[in-house]
Amino acid sequence: MRHLSGDATSARERVLNCLERKGCDRIPVKHEGTPEVNAALMKHFGLSNQEQLLRVLGDDFRYVQPRYCGPELRTFPDDSFEGFWGERYAYKPYEGGQYVEPVYLPFAGVLRSQDLDRSHFPTADWFDYGKIEAQCDAVGKHYAVCIGSAGDMDFINTIGRMRGIAQVLEDLMTENPAFMEILDARFTFYYGLHERTLHAARGKVDILHVGEDLGTQHGPVISMEVFERLFAEKYGAIFALGHRYGAKTMMHSCGCVEPFVPRLIELGLDILDVVQPTTPEMDIAHLKRTFGDRLSFCGSMCVQSLLPNGRPDDVIREVRRRIDLFPQGGLILGPTHAIQVGTPIENILAMYKTAGSLVETVGEDILALAGGSENGEFDLFKLF
Repeated sequence: MRHLSGDATSARERVLNCLERKGCDRIPVKHEGTPEVNAALMKHFGLSNQEQLLRVLGDDFRYVQPRYCGPELRTFPDDSFEGFWGERYAYKPYEGGQYVEPVYLPFAGVLRSQDLDRSHFPTADWFDYGKIEAQCDAVGKHYAVCIGSAGDMDFINTIGRMRGIAQVLEDLMTENPAFMEILDARFTFYYGLHERTLHAARGKVDILHVGEDLGTQHGPVISMEVFERLFAEKYGAIFALGHRYGAKTMMHSCGCVEPFVPRLIELGLDILDVVQPTTPEMDIAHLKRTFGDRLSFCGSMCVQSLLPNGRPDDVIREVRRRIDLFPQGGLILGPTHAIQVGTPIENILAMYKTAGSLVETVGEDILALAGGSENGEFDLFKLF
């Protein structure tokens, strides 16, 4: 990238310049790894918390969020724990690690709206927004300030955790009344949560982050007709909300979502996250050529193929390709999902070193930092 802003460019300036195509000192970076991967990286560098890791990898983003103060979220004798909607989760092991999975679905089998237990519908009143502006002030001096997560909105995936994914796929076709009420309640919750967070931040949020898994490995999960009928108005409203408070909008989606991109742009999307390159239509060069004058991108370094199975030279080549494709900005470099267990550390380090973000010599200033989850633990807020 062209070096326009000098070595004193803050991470926040770097991200905003990238999104405005003004050039910056290096390509912006956004990291995500599983807890096991983050713990391995911390051990490699002798770190003790997530903030130290983000500094070393050069992550240019920090998230702020209101404090939950609603009804107690219970933990049960089987070590499962409760979500905002009455669903329960537990850590399920797999080779090398564990994932959080739903183990109790409160709305499974509910086909009539009158049978819904609405006591499990959260509201924006369950949160304290009093420290939002202070959080923004603390991180916004240096980093791009984000609110939300890939799990916000996220109707198909997350209602599946309350109801079962097979039932939700059927609901999308039949517009079952119980599903439609949950859908509306979920939108109302997140719209209210983000509106109050943005208001409390007083214009200091840079990016509003939401999600919806619209793609499979090879094509859309749903038709454009279903998207337009059930989701378009809601995403248009949340994007407009972010813009009213001066924030850019970022939407996560796994899979091949290229058919939805023109409509998402019309609705007000600024950044497509995570750009999973499983088909030619999702190749970053194609997306840049087709939509790059109207849309920025985040991610694109594949956690299924390149990062776990490539060599460092392969990773270096792909990072350089992206830097060359986006000389003035328009791409935030990062993985296409949480970097998975089994990914060689040398590949991860090659990605961030080539991007120019990696701090190779960890000083006492970094080791003295507090904050973040020990061992990169999963942030439960992302689930809900």
